[in-house]
Amino acid sequence: MIIRHEENSNKGVFFAIEDDKRIGEMTYSKAGTDKIIIDHTEVDENQKGKGVGRILLFKVVDFARDNNIKIVPLCPFAKSIFDKDIDIRDVLA
Repeated sequence: MIIRHEENSNKGVFFAIEDDKRIGEMTYSKAGTDKIIIDHTEVDENQKGKGVGRILLFKVVDFARDNNIKIVPLCPFAKSIFDKDIDIRDVLA
């Protein structure tokens, strides 16, 4: 699985690719220069339960740490992972 990141103006997406097919994505919007809002996570139906969404979230967390920005998890999936894993809460806004 390969994880890629794209930004366009005030939007961004982290997406997972396997066998040249996009199998999952996590989208966000920028809120100023120091904050992003995770607004959506989607995983291909055939890939559910394999941890794709969790891997994407951890890549977003790494991105936030590397760029000294905070995360607002409006997406229910992302919020549920933050609620369960105290080790990534340092990036919460």
